[in-house]
Amino acid sequence: MNTNLLHYRLLTALLIVGGLFSCNLEKDLTPALIPMPQQLEWSTQLFDMADSSNCFVQRIVSNIPDAQLNCDEAYRLKVSADSVILEATTETGLFRGQQTIKQLAYEKSGKRYLKGCTIVDWPAFRIRGFMQDVGRNFQSMEMLKEQIDVLAAYKLNVFHFHVTENPGWRLESKIYPQLNSAESMSRQKGKYYSQEDFKELVKYCRERKITLIPEFDIPGHSAAFRKAMGFETMSDPRVQPVLIDLLDELCSLSPAEVMPYIHLGTDEVWHSYEKPSPTLLPALLERVTQHHGRELIVWRPGQHIEGDSVSITQLWSSGGHPKPGHRYIDCRLNYLNHLDPLAGMAQLYFERINGAAHDDSMRLGGILCCWNDNNVNDEYDILKQNPVYPGILTYSETSWTGQKRDIGENYLAKLPEKGSELFNEFSAFEDRMIEHRDKYFAGKPFPYVKQMNIEWKVLGPIANGGDVNARFSVEDELQEAYQIDTVNYTWQGPFYGGTIHMNHFFGYPSYFSKEEGTYYAYTQIWSPKEQTMGAWIGFHDWSRSGGRRGGPFPQNGEWHNTHPKVWLNGELLAAPKWNLPGLASNTEEIPFTDENYFFRKPHSIHLKKGWNKVLLKIPVKKDTWKRMFTFVPVLEDNGTIREVEDLKFSAEIK
Repeated sequence: MNTNLLHYRLLTALLIVGGLFSCNLEKDLTPALIPMPQQLEWSTQLFDMADSSNCFVQRIVSNIPDAQLNCDEAYRLKVSADSVILEATTETGLFRGQQTIKQLAYEKSGKRYLKGCTIVDWPAFRIRGFMQDVGRNFQSMEMLKEQIDVLAAYKLNVFHFHVTENPGWRLESKIYPQLNSAESMSRQKGKYYSQEDFKELVKYCRERKITLIPEFDIPGHSAAFRKAMGFETMSDPRVQPVLIDLLDELCSLSPAEVMPYIHLGTDEVWHSYEKPSPTLLPALLERVTQHHGRELIVWRPGQHIEGDSVSITQLWSSGGHPKPGHRYIDCRLNYLNHLDPLAGMAQLYFERINGAAHDDSMRLGGILCCWNDNNVNDEYDILKQNPVYPGILTYSETSWTGQKRDIGENYLAKLPEKGSELFNEFSAFEDRMIEHRDKYFAGKPFPYVKQMNIEWKVLGPIANGGDVNARFSVEDELQEAYQIDTVNYTWQGPFYGGTIHMNHFFGYPSYFSKEEGTYYAYTQIWSPKEQTMGAWIGFHDWSRSGGRRGGPFPQNGEWHNTHPKVWLNGELLAAPKWNLPGLASNTEEIPFTDENYFFRKPHSIHLKKGWNKVLLKIPVKKDTWKRMFTFVPVLEDNGTIREVEDLKFSAEIK
């Protein structure tokens, strides 16, 4: 067979496997790339994929001279009118480059092209991962593979498989089959992964150049383990030999060169019955590292392991500080179950992983985590009720390219000043992410819409004496300033975004100090015509953890238990009729159905032609956990949420 024809067929197969020809590719002649390559130069040339005389070459070379870090994943790509040349030092590097080629494809006038360019690319961090907690909520192999395919397409290289939890030990043990009994589990009883499933998942990841990291979370989070084995406490002398057996069994499923890391949790040992014997964790460390030749990962904060000088620490929470002398992985700012899709993506984008621009001998990278702690009605609710796919794309960008500026926590809860370089960078990323949403995520939950053009002014907090129903003159007439009880109040802003944090629940710098009182927020929406549409409207977002944390959940007729209000052109908008009104905070076993704006039906609003005034009242109490609001007009298109075209926003007080 003609060599060029063979290369062409290989390229065509590569792109079809990537799913790029199942969607509309003709939107823009300059494709949106995520993650953005480290070095990119566009050309005016186009590679015509219909011309079999054109040449596609991919080859292993001894080095990529301009690659500065992690050269085993680096690649060099040149696309011209007559050739596509992809080079790397490893098969992994070639695979990373192939993902870029898929994104370069587009259609014009019925023909398929690749956009001409020259790229040299490498990852800033050697570990760029995503974690799913299947211990609390079982996920089918099909659903896991769907997510792994997305990880591969966006150059993430670790899948962290959190496979044991209080509700269930979900990896088959042939030594101790009672671990997988329905009686030992409190959710999705009897659902677990067979050893063949596990091997298949490891293989599926490996074929996509992804390393699977399995986690047995012990000695805390071990209710199912203790129940199945009949242990009252984790200090029982019978625990250690059982866990050594289970580690041996786990390591027998995949060799060290394929599965080089074992994660043993060690976090959140809060009860006396979870505390381990003094010898347990040192014995497990020795078994993993010395007997099986693997790297051990543990959470930090977590249990101290006597004599440990080699573990990798995975940092979580505000207490997750690097342990002197230990390599570490950063997960402190990126729990998707706590993030709102709009403000949360800005937080992920401006997070500086490991507090550095790139990895080094101690800073290994980061892992994006989805801890859907609450029970779910359906496994796919985990993807619907958390911003998983927008989060993966955003984390792909930042973990591959690195955040080059040392901006601290300045923009984790608010956007940079409009017109600044950082603001413009995130705005450009937003445009790229929306293009990917429309091209590649049809029919999949992708809760993100354009928000950088939405501006607000906010006034307050007005002292309300603890009365969230207190009414103020802002509701009667819009003015530049108000005097209320001898105190002068003026509008602050403009602030930008579809979601605004007055102050952040984890204490990141925001627009206002943490005070109780009543805020008002204002914007205007210009519509080119009279029209009815949907709107994302929400207050004080509900995390998918800890039940209805910050509850109780509102009653019917209320947007939130703090009694916010929404006016559009002076008309009060009625709150939703909730499926489960009035639930208490501690209700983690009752699944979410419509609690947050991004997974319930958008609220119907009617805009007149011209300018439309939006006024929000946002009371906060002393114990209000999340202090935030969302208002964004949206269109629902076959299950996908999109922007309403041609709307304009202004926070000018008129």
